[in-house]
Amino acid sequence: MYQQMIFVNLATDDVETSKKFFTELGYTINPQFSTDDCACVVISDTIIAMLLSKQHYATFTKKEIADSTRTSEVLICLSAESREKVDELVGKAVAAGGSAGEQTQDLGFMYGRSFDDLDGHTWEVVWMDPAAVQG
Repeated sequence: MYQQMIFVNLATDDVETSKKFFTELGYTINPQFSTDDCACVVISDTIIAMLLSKQHYATFTKKEIADSTRTSEVLICLSAESREKVDELVGKAVAAGGSAGEQTQDLGFMYGRSFDDLDGHTWEVVWMDPAAVQG
């Protein structure tokens, strides 16, 4: 069965520094699709983050590239298998130089936190009780 994938393309000030940041979170870099101007970060079998130098990113759009340290261009949300995994990933992000995001959201059936990566892109990490999802 075909599984649709998502490729999130994000502009970065420093490809090498961003690669280091995301590997410290436990993700891998696919060298086949990485260059000096681009890092292919494998988040899962169906989620890939393409970290593009701003110069390379500009070849894909005529729009001005957002300064993600001052404006929000996207909120990326990743699921986690438990509350502990939410805390673990956010903790790794902060330890790797990212910053903790908004307040923790604890609704009982759903638990979430967020972090900003080195370029200011906001990543949310959320756990949802499987029983609540199934209704």
